[in-house]
Amino acid sequence: MNPARVTFMAATVCVMLTTHFSTQLLSEHFLSWKKPKEQKAIIIIILMAPIYAIDSYVGLIDFQGSKAFFMFLESVKECYEALVIAKFLALLYSYLNISISKNIVPDEIKGREIHHSFPMTLFQPRTTRLNHHTLKLLKDWTWQFVVIRPVCSILMIALQLLGLYSNWISWTFTIILNISVSLALYSLVIFYHVFAKELAPHKPLSKFLCIKGIVFFCFWQGIVLDILVALGVIKSHHFWLDVEHVEEALQNALVCVEMVFFAAFQRYAYSAKPYRDESSATSDKKKE
Repeated sequence: MNPARVTFMAATVCVMLTTHFSTQLLSEHFLSWKKPKEQKAIIIIILMAPIYAIDSYVGLIDFQGSKAFFMFLESVKECYEALVIAKFLALLYSYLNISISKNIVPDEIKGREIHHSFPMTLFQPRTTRLNHHTLKLLKDWTWQFVVIRPVCSILMIALQLLGLYSNWISWTFTIILNISVSLALYSLVIFYHVFAKELAPHKPLSKFLCIKGIVFFCFWQGIVLDILVALGVIKSHHFWLDVEHVEEALQNALVCVEMVFFAAFQRYAYSAKPYRDESSATSDKKKE
C-alpha cells in the first residue's frame, strides 16, 4: 500500500473514533438533560472536535482543491471556534447564575475589582468595579469575534475567487483577526481570574484547555509546516501536485489524528456525571 492510501485509511479511522467519542458524550448529556442553559453551551463546545475532524477529512479527500476551497474549509473551523469561545463565556455566566439579558447579577459578586493590563489600559481604567455594565462589556468583547470572523471569511474567499487576494490584503486580515481573537480570549481570562474560586468546582481550566488546545495545535503546526516548506524539508514528488497541496494534506491529516485525543479529553472536561448525579439525587428525593 502506498503512503497516501495508508494516510487516508488512518484519517478515516481517526474521524470515526472522534465521532464515536463525541456522540457518546452528547448522548450522555441528552439522557441527563437537567440544566438546558448550561448543557446547550456544552453541546456546542463538544461538537468542536468532530467538526474540525470532518472539515479536515473533507480537505484530505479533495487534496487537489483550489486555494479558495482550502480557505473555505479553514474559515468553517475558525468561525466555529469564534462561536465556541462565546458559548464558553456563556457557560461560565451560567455557572454563576449571571444573566445579562435579564439584568441578573448576584449581589455577592457585585463590586469586585477587575484589573486590566497593558494594552487594555489604553482604553480602560487600570481598575474597575464589577457590575452589569462591565459584565456586558466582557460579553461584547467575546461576541465581536463571532461577528468579525465570518465577515472576514466571506470577504477573503470573495477576494480569492476574484484574484484580488494580495499579500498586503492577507496581512491586513491577519492583523484584524488576531486583534479580534485576542480581545475575545482576554475577556475569558479576566472573567476567570475574578471568579477562579467560585468556578473551581466546574473545572474551568480543563474545559478551556479543550478549546484552546485545539486552536493552539492547529495554528502552530501550520506555522511549523510553513517553515518546513520554506526550508525545503517538505517537497512534492509529483508533477501534478505542488508543495502547497502536500502541506495542506499533512495539516489535515494531523488535525484528524489530534481530534481523537481532544474528543477523549472532552469526556473528562465536559462530563455529564454532575447532571446525572443531580438527576439521581432529585429522583431519590421524590421517592422519599
